[in-house]
This record gives sequence, C-alpha cells and structure tokens, in this order.
Amino acid sequence: MSVRLYVGNLPQSFDAKELEALFSAVGEGVRFKAVNDRETGTCRGFGFANVDDQKLAEAVIAQLNGKEFGGNSLRIEISERRDSRTAGSGDRRGQTAPLRQAVNKVVHADQVDSQAPDPRWAGELAKLKQLLDSQKAAV
Repeated sequence: MSVRLYVGNLPQSFDAKELEALFSAVGEGVRFKAVNDRETGTCRGFGFANVDDQKLAEAVIAQLNGKEFGGNSLRIEISERRDSRTAGSGDRRGQTAPLRQAVNKVVHADQVDSQAPDPRWAGELAKLKQLLDSQKAAV
C-alpha cells in the first residue's frame, strides 16, 4: 500500500533532481510532486511524495525531517487525507468547525418546468427574443 507524505518548507526555486536524490538516498520507490502556484508557476513551498511502503515512509521521515535543503529546514510528515481533516484544525482555542458538506448540484433535470427558461441559457434567450423582435419590426 502506498503512503503519501507531506513535504513542506521547500524553497520557491529548487532543483527537483536534488530533492529526488535525497529521497533515493533513503530508498527506492519514492515519487515526489511539487505543488505550484497557478499564476506564477513557482513552487508554493510544499509538495507530496508517494512512498511504496510504510517502513520506507518512516525511514524518509526519520532521515529527512528537519534536514537542510536549499536554505530551509524540510518538514516531512504523513499526509492526512482530506476527508479526515477538520475545517478549524488551526484554531488556537482547540475548537473545530464541522466539515463543509458536499453540495450535490443538479445540472440536468428529467422534468423541465415549461414556464421557466433554463438558467444556463437565459442570457442567450433574451438576445434571441430581441433579435426576433427587431426582425419582425423590419418586415
């Protein structure tokens, strides 16, 4: 079973091959992916590593957590799954907010209300009505 590790405190610009060399020095079977900013494309300072087994994951944490890399001290820990986190886990008072519930949006309904236009096309429908009215006035 694969174990996912959080790798934090990465410098914004770093050589991925150097980091992969650090991981491969601990053992084979570690795959890393940095999380990049959507707008700038630079590293956001963290990423995730997938490790083949639990023993290797523990070895990576033991050997590389706190190790100096690119002027920063690496932070490596087992990543929590998204559904197990709480929304207020960083609250100083220890109170946690409930997780947001998934919203099941209806994109298509089998029964169409004949009186109401589809909201996805309401703007286009108004333009078509204006176009038809202008054509009728021209005739």
